[in-house]
Amino acid sequence: MAASGVAGPTRTEVLQLYRSLLRVARQFSDYNIREYSKRRTIDAFRDNKNLTDPSQLSAAFSDGKAQLEVAKRQALVYSLYAPKVKSIMDIKAS
Repeated sequence: MAASGVAGPTRTEVLQLYRSLLRVARQFSDYNIREYSKRRTIDAFRDNKNLTDPSQLSAAFSDGKAQLEVAKRQALVYSLYAPKVKSIMDIKAS
């Protein structure tokens, strides 16, 4: 088997990306967006967990990093324009 010149991300890097995406998802003030971001992250990692080709791994990792940057920007924008009234899902029963 010939070695391709592309080295895939390490397991530690992938786990850091996963945790970072979930951490950013928690920053969204809106329940629906927060849950959507979390669900999308989990689903994307589940879909790509069986990748073995280093070039496909690198492509998926790069896409994940790009999505992380988008999510960070969106979390910032949403925090600036957060609604004053909480969602019914965010209100805790006292």
